[in-house]
Parts: sequence; structure tokens; C-alpha cells
Amino acid sequence: MAAAGGSDDKLALVRQVEKTLDKADVSVQALRWHGRSIYRVPAHIKDLNPKAYKPQVVSLGPFHHGDPKLVPMEEHKRRALQRLLQRAKRPLQEFVAGVEEVAEQLESVYLDLGSEWCGVVGRMRFLEMMIVDGCFLLEVMRAARNTGDDYAPDDPVFSHHGVLCMVPYIRRDMLMLENQVPLLLLQKLVAAETGKPPKDDVINMMVLRFMSSLSWLPVTGSTLGLHPLDVLRRSMLYGPYQASQQDEKGHVPETNIIRSAVELRQAGIRFKKSDSDSLQNLRFWHGVLNIPAVSVDDSTEYMFLNMMAFERLHAGTGKDVTAFVFFMDNIIKSAKDVALLRRSGIIQNAVGSDEAVAKLFASMSKDIVLKPEGALNAVHRAANAYCNKRWNKWRANIFHNYFRSPTSLLNFLAAVIALVMIITRTAYTIMCYYQLKAAD
Repeated sequence: MAAAGGSDDKLALVRQVEKTLDKADVSVQALRWHGRSIYRVPAHIKDLNPKAYKPQVVSLGPFHHGDPKLVPMEEHKRRALQRLLQRAKRPLQEFVAGVEEVAEQLESVYLDLGSEWCGVVGRMRFLEMMIVDGCFLLEVMRAARNTGDDYAPDDPVFSHHGVLCMVPYIRRDMLMLENQVPLLLLQKLVAAETGKPPKDDVINMMVLRFMSSLSWLPVTGSTLGLHPLDVLRRSMLYGPYQASQQDEKGHVPETNIIRSAVELRQAGIRFKKSDSDSLQNLRFWHGVLNIPAVSVDDSTEYMFLNMMAFERLHAGTGKDVTAFVFFMDNIIKSAKDVALLRRSGIIQNAVGSDEAVAKLFASMSKDIVLKPEGALNAVHRAANAYCNKRWNKWRANIFHNYFRSPTSLLNFLAAVIALVMIITRTAYTIMCYYQLKAAD
């Protein structure tokens, strides 16, 4: 009986595993991942800095919809929709019809969309949320360009006062990977509003003008961006990577770790701001390390961390932003490194002390995952090869031992002066000896 019972248990176990395997059908799993571009940030990433991934004033899309802390903005979303409809002089049905055409595509971009958005009723709620959130974004972006003058002067969001005091927080919330809406949604809403489908690059640039602080905006490509974070990221990575110099023998050290900025300077390397803001415009050539300028402000951490999370979760995106942050963390070990880069025009510090900037890059680089052979590895190795040349190592050693503090510098100068005096006295003694000998 015991044997029979054991056999039944094994059979039940086999059936349970087979049932689990049926649910994990390969084709179903592949379909689940296909087309996804907006993700929930996994706990092992989010736990390092939870605040960086959570919106503070507005929910966009389904992942944070209904959050009690974000509900107050829902009233302003409805006002934005109403004002846009009044201005467009088109019925709401046209907007619903336009978005409904791509409802399945919009749903497919969100990985693990909750069950509350499924079914007939769930689909209607999803479309309503998409239209309200999308029209709200259109109105916010227009208000920021001073085209929302039909709002009251004391409007808390869409007036000039609102643009100064509230819109910066909305812009920061648009950096969150979990708080994205597809640009396809905005394209469909503008088409319903104007009766004419806008081109992909028009939507890209509209979003980029709002998201970017640059006075000159690079071309982000002819294809429609996935979402605001994707467009902003692409705008920071234009142009090809620049080649970096190897040493004379064509050999470079096999290491991905570069010395700190102060140590590189001690070895004779000069720092220069790159002629463009692209993060890919970073190279080492003939003793000069060219680095694009980085503005460090209250949104920098949110931007980089969410871009890095997107690169980690979205296959085929690359790790370019991650590699740049890793590079900056390598050359910034202390406030002295930040000060050196700031004097070179590479870091623009708007967060306070240089120490705060150093801590910021250190915190962003925790648990970074990089490709074994990335484009910036060549920069790491070329700079290290330059530092390992005999003369440069000797120079760095001199700076490290004798120029680290005013006291050591004074001691070094005193030693040099003493040496010069000894040489001078010796030379004078020898000259006197030969002059006396010649006189005899």
C-alpha cells in the first residue's frame, strides 16, 4: 500500500510539473515579450534608490494610476482634456476612435499589464486613461512653449506661474520608466485634433523640446520614438563613437578601470570639453581626454537611473548611457576630481558641493551591468597605456609624493634649492681650485 501511495504521489507531481510547463509555452512567452518597451523596474534595481523610479506629482499610464498621492492631478488632467476639445472643436468620439484603432498596440507596450485593464470593461478604462493622460501631456508641453495662454493667469498648472512652479516636477516624472506613455498615443491624438496625421519626427521633436534643456536639439532619427524617455536618451547619443589612440606598439593594458581625474592629470593627461554634448563624443587622443559636458542638477539622478534601467530591461537598446555613467564614476573618486572636471568645463554643478556630485555618481554606479567589450573600454585602455609609459609614471610619482599638499611642496622646493646650492658651491670650489692651480 505504501508503494502504491508513493507511486500516486509521483504521478501527481509529474502532472503538476507538466501543467506548469504548459503555462510556460515558449511561443506564448515570446509573444509576451514582443513589442514591450515600458517596464516595471525590478525590486533588485529599485531597492537601491526607490524614490528615483516613482513619480511624485502625476501618474502617466497604468502602472501608477490610482496612486492616492497622485490623485490630485487627475482634476487637472480632466481640465486639460476639456480645454483641448474646446480648442480643437472636434467631438470626443473622434479622439476615442483614433486611439481605439491602436488599442492593442498601446496595450502591448506595457509588460505585465494588470488584470484590471483586461476584458471589455478593462479595455474601455484603458482607452479612457490613455486619452486623458495623452491630452494632459499635450497641453503641458504647449503651456511650456507659451502657447497655453487661453488658461487663467492663476491656473496652478497651465499658466506661466504653473509652468515655473509645477511643470518642472511633471517633467521629472516623465523621466520615470514606469511612468511612460507611447508616442504613438500622442501621434494619434494630434491626428484627431488637427485632422492630419503628424510625421514621426514632428512628434519626436515636440517631446524633445519639452524634455531637453539644450538650446540646440539633435536629430533623433526618422522613426517614431517609443516614449519620452526613449526620445531623450536617443538625443543624448547622436553621432558615432570617436576612435581612441593606442600606444606605439598597438598594445593596450587589458583593464576596464581607468584612473581618477586627479591621477590622470598627474600623469600628464589634459582634460577638454568635447565639441558636442553627445555622450558618445568621448575619446582619448595624444594625451587629451575629451569628455562631453554634463549638467548635474536635481533631475540628473532620476534621468540616468531610469535610462540605465531601460537599457537593462529593453533588449537591443545597448548600454551606452550605462557605460558613460560607469566611466564618470571611475574618474570621479573625490571632490578633487569633480573640481578638476568643473574647471575644465566638463561638469556643470547645480546641486551644491563637489562632494555631492562625487557621491551622486558613486550611488548611480552600484550593481552596474556592462557588455564585456564596450565602446568606452578603448578609452579606458588607451588612457591607462599612456599613464604606464615610463616618463608619465615617473611624472605621476613626483606629483603624488611631492605636490599633494603645500607642506610637501615646500619640502620639495627646499630640497631642490639645497641641491642647487650644493651644486653651485661644488662648482665654485672646483673653479677656484683650477684657477689657483693655473696661477701656480
